[in-house]
Amino acid sequence: MIFMNTLKYLQTHEYLLDVDLWRLFANLEELSQTSFGFVNSLFHIFKDYVDTSETLPSLDFISVLTKYFQGSLCQSHQTYCLNYSAAVFYLESLRQRGDFGIYLKWCEDNEQCRRLHLPELLVAPLHRLTRYPLLLKSIWKRSTDSTEKIMIYSIKEKVEKSIWDLEGKVKWLDNFQKCRHLQEIIAWPPLWDRDKRFFIPECLKHVFKEHMAENILSATNRHLLYEGKLTLAESTRFLDVFLFLFDDFLLVTKTKHNKKKLGGSDPGLMCPSLIPELQTVIKEGGSCMVLSQPIPLGRLVVRGLDPLHMSVFGLRNSFLIQHENSYRQCIAAFLLQAQTENIKTWIAQLTAAISCFTKSQETKKMSIFTLPAESLEI
Repeated sequence: MIFMNTLKYLQTHEYLLDVDLWRLFANLEELSQTSFGFVNSLFHIFKDYVDTSETLPSLDFISVLTKYFQGSLCQSHQTYCLNYSAAVFYLESLRQRGDFGIYLKWCEDNEQCRRLHLPELLVAPLHRLTRYPLLLKSIWKRSTDSTEKIMIYSIKEKVEKSIWDLEGKVKWLDNFQKCRHLQEIIAWPPLWDRDKRFFIPECLKHVFKEHMAENILSATNRHLLYEGKLTLAESTRFLDVFLFLFDDFLLVTKTKHNKKKLGGSDPGLMCPSLIPELQTVIKEGGSCMVLSQPIPLGRLVVRGLDPLHMSVFGLRNSFLIQHENSYRQCIAAFLLQAQTENIKTWIAQLTAAISCFTKSQETKKMSIFTLPAESLEI
């Protein structure tokens, strides 16, 4: 709370007025008040029990648990958690500013922070939420009334389901923001630039531009599974490339250094979940240029290579990926080199993604064949 209260104080004195309090802290104040209300209510129940030396009033106890866990407490946590990824992203963009850095350092030096930094404090409510089922389980174990145990256990199950659903929403939002940022830094060259064999007159280029694939990463149901930097072996050189493995295709890109920012995007506004190597490229004003069309996982073949043969050609820790067409003909091949500890991980990630994609496609086909026959009356 020291960070939020200090920022409020500074803004009342016309400092850091452009910093959005909600984007950074969301409903943290409401969450703190709700959590404090829950603890305070439980404390009064226990205090009355100790003072009067009577049986703990089960009805009041259960009503407090029901009120907070099925209502305000879980709802407040859900609002905060859904904003968390955006808050971290926003914080990273503010870190570049000198005035905001002074504010951060002053708050972090305060003894109330206990030497914790703002990112560690922002994630604390998420960690606290996962401890509530443990608290309810502990209460359930110590309860002696059978009816009360049933009600507590029911509340615990609902809280666990709520956390499970919330984790799915948070992961979806994080993936969506990451894909949206990748969409800004990944450049898709037109057909005539990608392959000089294709000649397109200037008067016809507008037809192809209308159908270019810049928005391919904006699909809300597409998930980024793995990413990383590798080395691509070409006939006369080695090229640094970034691979992005999605749940339905693989994208191979190369680093491109631009003098100007691509698409007007700000390198300071960086998604924290991007790998460090990619963040470095973006900070230097670079981007990722697509080398080849996306490779559908149903057309992707991964081959591990014999280390003995590869060492002769100076290609240790290498593996081969092939792009096959619908007739199982190879239309593209990439010989990739990884760090010693990464080659097994890459092969495992690619193999697992292909397997999952194949199974999902087979499941879809089976569901189509097992659909009930359409009524003739429709």
